[in-house]
Amino acid sequence: MKPAQFEYDDPRTLEDALDLLERHGDECKVLAGGQSLVPLMNFRLSRPARLIDINGVDSLAHISRADGHLVIGAMTRHTQVEHSAQVAEGWPLLTEAIGWVGHSQIRNRGTIGGSVAHADPAAELPAALAALDATFELRSKRGARVLSWNDFFVSEFTTAVAPDELVMAVHVPALDPSTGTAFVEYARRHGDFALGGAAVTLKLGRDGRIERVTIALLSAGPAPVRAEAAEGLLRGSKLEEASIRAASAAAVKGLHPTSDIHGSTDYRTALLQTMTERALTKAAARAGGGR
Repeated sequence: MKPAQFEYDDPRTLEDALDLLERHGDECKVLAGGQSLVPLMNFRLSRPARLIDINGVDSLAHISRADGHLVIGAMTRHTQVEHSAQVAEGWPLLTEAIGWVGHSQIRNRGTIGGSVAHADPAAELPAALAALDATFELRSKRGARVLSWNDFFVSEFTTAVAPDELVMAVHVPALDPSTGTAFVEYARRHGDFALGGAAVTLKLGRDGRIERVTIALLSAGPAPVRAEAAEGLLRGSKLEEASIRAASAAAVKGLHPTSDIHGSTDYRTALLQTMTERALTKAAARAGGGR
């Protein structure tokens, strides 16, 4: 199929893009990598009256550090993050998570900003960024604002980005070098949408007890899920097989992932528990500098 008719704008500066959003925000879509939007338009599931193509806004494509945070511009391609030595050294969870995103052709075109703005609950980046306590920088002609990950992601394919706003960058706090991280997921075929997955960061204290832990789940609800009960159960405890099993069970308690032709709610819940257990075990093995 072909998309419905639309107007097309190709701004080359940030100011021009924001001007267009101010005038046409309610009727337009922003085109970044197009790996999600274009198929939706081809199936006519999305029918924007206007596309604002920001591929020409070069200032939105960058990977840098500011005040110890990793800053990733919205137009940075997945493959640039995947192969960044700076990201791999300081934020290995992102490197590992992005390796699960589609296929290399998709990662060559897909963008960080486009992925988070699409807000697919089965996507890898939202869950990884939730585990990393990322924040999101937005801008419009009205000004700039920064949202925490849990304020940014609202529901399925829905964020707190206003019609006249543009995602500028993702800010990721620095991790202690001794932090172990892990990202695991399960899909029936490589590149398919994940049926369940988990992103974990874990730091052990000098006494061997867990000092800090985050657990984020994907395909667990309408938005990334932080397993706060499981985190609280682990914090301050010794990391042992029994505690990992107990935390993994706590992580999925009360969850009701959507049932579909690929798996029932019970199946997906059990899968999420297994993914959590595997991610915690892998992160524990990496804590203290191991990879």
